[in-house]
Amino acid sequence: MGPLNGIKVIDLTSMVSGPVAAMMLGDQGAEVVKVEPLAGEQLRLLGEPHNGLPSTFYSCNRNKKSLALDLKSARGKQVLWRLLEKADVLLQNFRPGAIERMGFSEEAVREINPGIIFVSISGFGKSGPYSHKRVYDPIIQGLSGATDIQADRKTGRPAMFRIILADKVSALTAAQAISSALFYRERSGEGQHISLSMLEATIAFLWPEGMSGLTFADQKVDIRKTFSSIDLIYETTDGHITISVVSDKEWQGICEALGREDLIEDERFRSALARRKNSDMRREVIGAEVQKWSTETLLATLDAADVPCAPLLDRAELLDHPQIRESHIVEREHVTGFGEVRQARPAARFSRTESTIRLPAPRLGEHSREILATLGFSEQEQETLIKEGVSRQYG
Repeated sequence: MGPLNGIKVIDLTSMVSGPVAAMMLGDQGAEVVKVEPLAGEQLRLLGEPHNGLPSTFYSCNRNKKSLALDLKSARGKQVLWRLLEKADVLLQNFRPGAIERMGFSEEAVREINPGIIFVSISGFGKSGPYSHKRVYDPIIQGLSGATDIQADRKTGRPAMFRIILADKVSALTAAQAISSALFYRERSGEGQHISLSMLEATIAFLWPEGMSGLTFADQKVDIRKTFSSIDLIYETTDGHITISVVSDKEWQGICEALGREDLIEDERFRSALARRKNSDMRREVIGAEVQKWSTETLLATLDAADVPCAPLLDRAELLDHPQIRESHIVEREHVTGFGEVRQARPAARFSRTESTIRLPAPRLGEHSREILATLGFSEQEQETLIKEGVSRQYG
């Protein structure tokens, strides 16, 4: 059983930020009910489906049960109220004000369940000129400075991370905050409201090194040159590798491995600060040496010198790399209707309360009858709700 076994989560969210947060709670043992519109949430419609489900939806919604519900109807709202009576956590990522207009404000929910953790994820928060704008991940990347961090070093052209960075950072932030709120409730008996904006979460995530030039207001620096130069990709005779050198010992190791001992005492590179200030020159000098080596030989030589390095794996190669295989990072399971399904296993490994992937992502309304039954609705009442279009059962 996971550390959150016995915790009940109602997931009203869509797309990625909220669903991934709820999925992480599910991985850690929580019972997660995904409440969706009768037509399903938007992420079900994005990407090539396999047996009816796109892979991104699958990966964002494992360890959940699906209840399809018309929340515009009085009967649909009645079902949700029953769910909320004994829930521990409610997650919603509607635009500010929407949940209140639906009739499920924090105050109203807390009247029937004082200890609930009420979680509101939004794009920009409740205030400011952008607060009511529609938002997706690229919008946050643009506004948070992420595209400046990713800008081409030679042309200065802004660029985006080619992943949904802001959504997933927000999900991680939300899951951690929910765990803290549950811990506080365990001690005090009190629930609380967690408000989280994707913009805040992303800027906080980027800040330590990405915004280091903004930290000390009295320090005059070139902001564009203050973030870590981590794009250390070098070309060998037969491919590409990455090498990351920080300490003086590592710098000595790479110089000796490359046969360039003369660089150890070079004033441009003698200290970590000097190497950072002269990062472009350092990459150029090291890059010229790396081009003389084959990938396999150089990686072995650098490993022997205790220099941090790795090959650049493409996504297909990743599955068979010995480090990933032997660490069991990717789980492979045969799931009826889907064949072999691969998922990155929950990264936090608990010694006493294991996180597990117990359930595949649900079909729309796959568990509607089951959930309605647990709420006390008779078989006849379940049938009526489905026939009247209040709920929907898959299959």
